[in-house]
Amino acid sequence: MEHWHTSWLARTLEVVSSTDPSLVGRSGIVVSESRNTVTVEEHDGMSIFAKNTIQFTIDNSEPVVGSMVCQRPEDRIQRKYRRN
Repeated sequence: MEHWHTSWLARTLEVVSSTDPSLVGRSGIVVSESRNTVTVEEHDGMSIFAKNTIQFTIDNSEPVVGSMVCQRPEDRIQRKYRRN
């Protein structure tokens, strides 16, 4: 949960689970984040992932459930989260 309260820009994101199986395993450097999406620079260009459809790791941390972090980055950093 420690990565939920920090900026994700310039960090490595890897998709570990998704409603779209073709996204699993994709990874790259986070270049932008909005309320509902994360933009990642991969080896072959930019990709935009919808947060609510993926689970991902930041720098090989514990998995983050994208639907739980569908806020603006500045709101996500300040928010208090419960552990499951």
